[in-house]
Amino acid sequence: MKKTKKAISTVSRSRKRKPKDKFAREGLGDEKRARYLAGVEHIDFNDHDLLKKFMTEHGKIMPRRITGTSSKQQRQLKRAIRHARVLGLVCHSVNV
Repeated sequence: MKKTKKAISTVSRSRKRKPKDKFAREGLGDEKRARYLAGVEHIDFNDHDLLKKFMTEHGKIMPRRITGTSSKQQRQLKRAIRHARVLGLVCHSVNV
């Protein structure tokens, strides 16, 4: 006797799948903005209060995915923070 295959139901194939990327869903990509750069046109190394907002307690620069900055803004932040570290406006690491 031959075994017959059961008919595959089309219900499982017709379901709409969710997108894998969380920002591909409608409305989520619009909310990601730089939280501390509202109204700031140029990032200056002298503005140490602004630079500290983009640094951890240990003195590390926070990544883009956390701060929400664009790549251009992140490069400006990196340059400004490094310049401020050299001049001593912002500390390199934790004071022990």
